[in-house]
Amino acid sequence: MPDLFDRSEPVVSEIFRRLKAAAKECGPFKEEQKQTSIHLVRNTAFAGVRPQKSSLLLTLKSSKGVASSRIAKQERVSANRWHLDLKLHSPADVDKELKGWLKAAYALAGSSAPGTK
Repeated sequence: MPDLFDRSEPVVSEIFRRLKAAAKECGPFKEEQKQTSIHLVRNTAFAGVRPQKSSLLLTLKSSKGVASSRIAKQERVSANRWHLDLKLHSPADVDKELKGWLKAAYALAGSSAPGTK
C-alpha cells in the first residue's frame, strides 16, 4: 500500500504525529490504513485522517453537532451520531479544544450502544 504522506508537505506528517500523541492520551487504539485514509480505531473508528498536500483532513465521530468555526463540515449520520470534519494546517491546531473533541470521539468508539459510555 502506498505511503499516504508521499505527496504531502513535511508539516502534514508532523500534524499526524501530534494527533496520534493526543489520541494515545485517550487510551489504546490501532491504526487501519485504507486506500486514501487512516482510521484510528478503538472498538470502532473514532477518527479518520486524510493527508492532503499542505493540510490534514480530520473526521471525528460525535454525539452531537458542534458550533465552531473550526468545523468545516458536519453531518448527522444517525439519530445519535455526527461526523465532524476539520482541516488541520499546523501542528498547533492539535490544541486543547481539538483534544476535547478527540476524547469524546474516543469514548463513543468504546460504547456498545448509542448513548452508553
